[in-house]
Amino acid sequence: MPLYECVLIARNDVTQQQVEAVADDVATQLEADGGAVRKREYWGLRSLAYRIKKNRKGHYMLLGLDAKPPFVTEMERQLRLNEDILRFLTLRVETIDEAQSAILARKSDERERSFRGPRAPTRLDGGRRRSFDDREEFRARDDGREDSREPVEE
Repeated sequence: MPLYECVLIARNDVTQQQVEAVADDVATQLEADGGAVRKREYWGLRSLAYRIKKNRKGHYMLLGLDAKPPFVTEMERQLRLNEDILRFLTLRVETIDEAQSAILARKSDERERSFRGPRAPTRLDGGRRRSFDDREEFRARDDGREDSREPVEE
């Protein structure tokens, strides 16, 4: 049987469980037809590139399917009728990659890089801007010697 990848975008006001339920319905119908779901990934609630039916965000779901072409036609018809699904795209592929998709890999990389260390002080932190001489290393160096700018008495 041919292999397909289908990406669904559901409305943002439905829950993740409802999106999973739509994927479960597709999976049960596919198994009854003799096919199988090879891959299933929930990508999360993500921003849309533009508004679709007054929605700015949507739940994304990827399905890797091993199905017959008539089943794919019927699945797309049912997704079109479902009011919770904003968009879907089904593509025929040569192989379904069992590894994590690029979207989820990038998301995990962002989580790892999220902490960047302590924040540098800004003008708003202390109420005034710190100057070059305010740094601790210069204050410590200047404390041990006399200030050469004082007037010399004769």
